[in-house]
Amino acid sequence: MTSSFASQSTSTVELKPSYNIPIFLVIAAIPLLVVQPWVGAVIALLGLFLLFQTVTIRLHFTATDLDIYRGEKLLRRFPYQEWQNWRIFWNRVPVLFYFKEINSIHFLPILFDPNTLKSCLEQRCPRI
Repeated sequence: MTSSFASQSTSTVELKPSYNIPIFLVIAAIPLLVVQPWVGAVIALLGLFLLFQTVTIRLHFTATDLDIYRGEKLLRRFPYQEWQNWRIFWNRVPVLFYFKEINSIHFLPILFDPNTLKSCLEQRCPRI
């Protein structure tokens, strides 16, 4: 079953990066390196990887699609007409963005402004 989402806006919105999660992970890894070096190293590497992703990846909300870019290169396009549902987990401290398409499910860490994300989602893809 395909849901039809009506676009409320025709302008493209690029989400600004948010460094909260990567910085938190890197800082949390520092004391863990003393207590549990392997666990601390894994968390530090995850934080550094997410920091790299935050710097390089951009989400663009267009009138018809969610586009993911690395620099100027389009990596993936997600047409709203194929979306069935979306959710932001942990509203007070948003850390995970979930959306379901007809044939797949996607989870993204929130490496961008969560307020603009929620606003764009509500405008372009109202929940079912």
